Amino acid sequence: MKYEVYTELQVEQPWYEGMCKLHDLVFGKNDSYIIGEELSLQRQFLILVTVHEGQVVGYKIGYQERTSRFYSWLGGVHPEFRNQGIAGELMSRQHNWCKSCGYNVIRTQTRNTWREMLVLNLHNGYDVVGTRTEQGETTILLEKCLSEDEDLPGESSS
Repeated sequence: MKYEVYTELQVEQPWYEGMCKLHDLVFGKNDSYIIGEELSLQRQFLILVTVHEGQVVGYKIGYQERTSRFYSWLGGVHPEFRNQGIAGELMSRQHNWCKSCGYNVIRTQTRNTWREMLVLNLHNGYDVVGTRTEQGETTILLEKCLSEDEDLPGESSS
């Protein structure tokens, strides 16, 4: 597996097209156009992709929400590649990048229908900070503090 980092939109690149196809597969909709639309409005963003034999099999996208808060917006792993630690590795890499950029908090949201993501977030130190209901579906809001003395996975203070 190869993990790639992008901080600029490159909509003509094969990795971007592969990420959009994966997004549409994971979420069961053809709405990947929202990725470019949303990120073009953001000052700073991060796209992480996991590539296996030329195919994008995982991705994680987030952007600066406030000066010290990063919003982890979208992500997914191809169904045939789940339960191999890809989502956790993408999360770890996102947290390390955010910490290196000076962010203090990461916020995300999920729904009960995405229980694997909810469990992964809780397991990685996120706290539930609220809920909201829209059109009969509950969204769970989560935050994680990136304290200076806390080692993130892949880092050590020794």
